[in-house]
Amino acid sequence: MHERIIIYETYLEQNVNLLIVDDESKIREGLRRHFEFKGFKVFTAANGAEALNALNETYCPIVISDIKMPVMDGLKLLREIRGQYPITKVIMITGQVTLDNIFTCMRLGAETAIYKPFVEMDELDQAVQRSLEAVIRWQKKLSQLLKMKK
Repeated sequence: MHERIIIYETYLEQNVNLLIVDDESKIREGLRRHFEFKGFKVFTAANGAEALNALNETYCPIVISDIKMPVMDGLKLLREIRGQYPITKVIMITGQVTLDNIFTCMRLGAETAIYKPFVEMDELDQAVQRSLEAVIRWQKKLSQLLKMKK
C-alpha cells in the first residue's frame, strides 16, 4: 500500500493536517485549539479505531496519540500506523508513565513520548516541529523519486 503523498514545503505556508487521538475530550479539544492556532488543520478521534478511520479518509502526516484508551489503545494504533503509513510520525502522550509503555513506544517507532498533564506546550510543539521536518525530508525524497520515474 502506498501512502498518499502531499508535499509540504514549510508548515507555515500550508495548513498541515494533524490528527489528535485521546479519549479525554478536554485534552483532545485543548490540543485541537492549540494546534489550530499554530496553523494546523486538526482532526480528532476518541480512540485508535476512530483514528484509523480518519487516516483512511484524510492524509495526516503527524499523529498525537494517548496510550491508554478504550476500543483500541494508542500502542495498537501505533503498530497499525507503522504498517500502513510509514511516513506518518506518531507522538505518544500519556498520563500513565511506566517503563513498559515507554519501551514499547520506542520499540514501535514513536517519535517521542510526552507525559500528561502538560505543564507547558513547548515539548509537544518541538516534537511536532521535528516530526514535520522529518516528514518534509521524506516527502522530498519520494517526490524526487517519482520525478525520476517519469
